Amino acid sequence: MRDFTDATLMAKSLRATLAQQGIELSHAQSLEMVARQFDLPDWNILSARIATTSSHSSSSPEIPISPAFPGIRSFDGAKADEFYIKYLGFRVDWEHRHADHLPLYRQISRSGCLLHVSEHHGDATPGGRCFIPMQRLQQLHAELQTKNYPNMNPGVETMPWGLQITVTDPFGNRLTFCEQLTEATKP
Repeated sequence: MRDFTDATLMAKSLRATLAQQGIELSHAQSLEMVARQFDLPDWNILSARIATTSSHSSSSPEIPISPAFPGIRSFDGAKADEFYIKYLGFRVDWEHRHADHLPLYRQISRSGCLLHVSEHHGDATPGGRCFIPMQRLQQLHAELQTKNYPNMNPGVETMPWGLQITVTDPFGNRLTFCEQLTEATKP
């Protein structure tokens, strides 16, 4: 998707499209129209913003950063399995222990969501919260309602930004699954 730094390309496309319909614009006129599409009074201001952005990006290119994997503190592997694997439907991707008697560290996932669950003291603070964007929240809610998990019966909350379900694991950590509303799904 194009943004304001692509203004000259947008102006060229605009001119070409209008020329096909028999409407002739000068390059300057099309640049002015593109500036107004970005709620700016004229091309000079848009051009200055592009120059500022270009000078910042050329001297220091953006550093790619991948999504974070939230760390979740647990105290008991069996309880963590009952909640995350059996109830929420995550799967264990990998796990690690330095020795059999030492704390467990593992990655679990469901669809595109990855979580690191750790029994190590200091890896995470119990009582944290993870915000998990998703789609088809109502389907997840229906699935959770069919599970035989006596400690949890979450409802769907309607918030100004979307629908959400918040669940709390046995260690006090909260996971909020949220389907953010788009214009098409707003009531």
